[in-house]
Amino acid sequence: MAKTSSVNKNRRRAQMAKRLAPKRARLKAIAEDRSLPPEERFAARLKLAELPRNSAAVRIRNRCEITGRPRAFTRKMKMSRIALRELGSKGLIPGLVKSSW
Repeated sequence: MAKTSSVNKNRRRAQMAKRLAPKRARLKAIAEDRSLPPEERFAARLKLAELPRNSAAVRIRNRCEITGRPRAFTRKMKMSRIALRELGSKGLIPGLVKSSW
């Protein structure tokens, strides 16, 4: 089980990224628009830099929904390999058969 503080911190980052996504997207569009004057684009870049770092989507870490483990994460199932194996062994994941020989 991962530290509760790490999981909560990641959850706060996700909420902040979701809340500030429209503003961040608007500023990025202005900053990358070549038809606008350079001063206006630079001002948009400065405002983008003033936003909290945790509002960027790239700072969100994929974590297992069950254990909070950050490594060996499968996007399709949204869980780590260990949790996937345990649930697969118990037969709780439809279509997944754990082989043993």
